[in-house]
Amino acid sequence: MSTVASLLRHGRSLLPSLQDYRETRRSWPQDLLAGATVGIVALPLALGFGVSSGLTAEQGLITAIVAGFLAAVFGGSHLQISGPTGAMAVVLVPIVASHGAEAVIAVTLIAGLIVVAAGLLRLGRTVSFIPWPVIEGFTVGIAAIIFLQQVPFVTTPDDLAPGEVSTNAFAAAVQLVSSADWSYLPYSLGAVAIVAVCMVVAPKIHESIPGSLVGIIVVTVLAGIVPNPLATIEAIPQSLPAPSLPVIDPAALPTLLPAAGTIAALAAIESLLSARVASSMSDAGAYQPDRELVGQGVASIGSSLFGGIPATGAIARTSVNIRAGGRTRLASIVHALVLLLIVLVAAAPVSRIPLAALGGVLFVTAVRMVNVDTMRSILRSTRSDAFGFIITALITVSFDLIVAVGIGVVVAAVFALRKLSSMTSVRIERLSESDAARPGDEQVAIVHFRGPLFFASADRISDEVLDLTGVAVVVLRMSQLELVDATGAHILTDIVRGFERRGKTVLIKGVRDGHAGLFRQVGVLSALRHKAHLFDDLPAAIDHARSHVERARQS
Repeated sequence: MSTVASLLRHGRSLLPSLQDYRETRRSWPQDLLAGATVGIVALPLALGFGVSSGLTAEQGLITAIVAGFLAAVFGGSHLQISGPTGAMAVVLVPIVASHGAEAVIAVTLIAGLIVVAAGLLRLGRTVSFIPWPVIEGFTVGIAAIIFLQQVPFVTTPDDLAPGEVSTNAFAAAVQLVSSADWSYLPYSLGAVAIVAVCMVVAPKIHESIPGSLVGIIVVTVLAGIVPNPLATIEAIPQSLPAPSLPVIDPAALPTLLPAAGTIAALAAIESLLSARVASSMSDAGAYQPDRELVGQGVASIGSSLFGGIPATGAIARTSVNIRAGGRTRLASIVHALVLLLIVLVAAAPVSRIPLAALGGVLFVTAVRMVNVDTMRSILRSTRSDAFGFIITALITVSFDLIVAVGIGVVVAAVFALRKLSSMTSVRIERLSESDAARPGDEQVAIVHFRGPLFFASADRISDEVLDLTGVAVVVLRMSQLELVDATGAHILTDIVRGFERRGKTVLIKGVRDGHAGLFRQVGVLSALRHKAHLFDDLPAAIDHARSHVERARQS
């Protein structure tokens, strides 16, 4: 019954409740303002990430509206703003190239189901196992790819068919620059420059001015006045499409599942990291990681039903929400409604926005994602952290985001285990070296174990201890042994048996209560010649050792 009750409590904790809005009565004015602010800031990003994913601006906008609303209601964070992100755009480009745009909607649905399952299985805390240098390396790599993915908006007015350029962002950027349309560049680079200047200058005039939106408006107005070849966003419908289930070809599932798994992993990691950042920025930022996964999964499922793309928590937009005064989920809901209102009343003007202007927004966004002070502090910290940071960033740009995180975690784990292993030591003390030495004490040695004894240090410790010669009795002192795994316990068993085979008596002193069960299961204690050779205090063990030496001398 206790297990069933625990499952029911966990299930209830994953569902929306009225408690989610308990502060709204006091904070609704700030929430409305924050939601409107984030909605305006999110518009160019939603459009830009939709296009840079290899899909359409409309799909980016649909995702921001539908997924943004559902994640606000079902997610585990009061402050999280969700929608299309640069990291997800990076993942979607090769999927579009390999499987086509239609497959993305099906993959979005499958990925959403996987993320929901992860929340139900209580996997929300796993993101805490990703080291900070790996996260920062991942972020820098994503920023580099987002920057490189904007090159098509600047170099050519034409849509590129799949297969025309490499799916690797760096290789594609090199290809496009080498074959750029030089008559197009002055216009596109001019649009980028105007947007970038607006994004830099506007906050200096007043922090509430959305520089990206101002830049896009300026470029769009100028493009309408000055003849130019700039490509624009395609026409956007003035309403949301009717929901429908994506068509999933069972024969295609084996090829779609790996892509869905990658998207699910990225959605989970990015959303949980964003929620964690929000929790550190505001006292209203406490979040439930398992519910956050469920909410993000539901958001992606809902997005797929309307033809959208996968959604994640967005750190930049979440930060804007907090700085604008958002306190509850109402702000996130208002952000989605503001975007919906733009679709309903301003679809025609939005369709005339030049793609180069969106590229400018994302160029600046990518640059702002890189924190030079953070990079410097990591590179100056330790060799292992610097190496983990660099290798994660390089693999992110060169190969795959999730592979990069996985390798980064493995690298960090290897260095951590190496450092932890170096903390394991043994000190061999001859009893004859003590001030109270007696005749025959040269035949007794005390082996002091310190630190953790686990698979990474076990063999080294075994070699050091078994090299001990010239004694008749060995006392293994274990009171300062902090952590022992099965490999460590197995090595201790081998040490005891190795000494006993060589005719040396082994005594064990100071087995901790937390280690006793493992020692019994693995056979450390049963390897002793006699059960009386286990002691709780050192003087009793030394007296027993001396008695063994004395009996041997008399015989």
